[in-house]
Amino acid sequence: DEIAVEGAYKEIASTENEKICLATVSGPVYRILRGERTALNILSRCSGVATLSHETSSHAKRLGWEGYVAGTRKTTPGFRVVEKYGLLVGGAATHRLDLSQMVMLKDNHVWSCGSIENAVKLARKAAGFSQKIEVECQSLDEALEAAGAGADIVMLDNFTPDQLRKDAEIFKTKYPNVLVEASGGITKESMAEFLGRHIDIVSTSSMIQGYPCVDFSLKIVH
Repeated sequence: DEIAVEGAYKEIASTENEKICLATVSGPVYRILRGERTALNILSRCSGVATLSHETSSHAKRLGWEGYVAGTRKTTPGFRVVEKYGLLVGGAATHRLDLSQMVMLKDNHVWSCGSIENAVKLARKAAGFSQKIEVECQSLDEALEAAGAGADIVMLDNFTPDQLRKDAEIFKTKYPNVLVEASGGITKESMAEFLGRHIDIVSTSSMIQGYPCVDFSLKIVH
């Protein structure tokens, strides 16, 4: 009563717009058909993320940029692991798989603590030396405050491309070992404007929100 799946393609394989036999499923037909739609839904969505992830990360590489293209935390509830996996298969970074991987301080955290410095120090006390801390910043001054307090990564959020490159260069002059992430409304189409040698990471929600699903179907051999 077991179901077996034999793949015909590697996960990272790309094909043109043609029909292919992706895999062969064998087992009791009633079991296969019971899981057909759920399996196809998951596969089509994960492949959609992987395809868009591959297109976006490859676009950045073609532009000569050597940093990380990353997704964001804005995943579908209950579907995070699948969407994060699709990012990895496509060649992008997941950013963080879950809340345990890194401390991210956003505006609400900072406001509740009174300042960026207080928020970073409290986070470091709770997380210890082994966890990285990232701070969302709205200005160069905030980024400098975050790095001065011990942040490992600063996110320059919703900066214009010109302001981003200018402020990132100033920031890196003082804190060359702190990573700079650009985020906020960035898409594959606009990404070129935000890339630069002082930008280490570009994150975008577009790869996990509104991604096109890849069409799959399952047919009985007869």
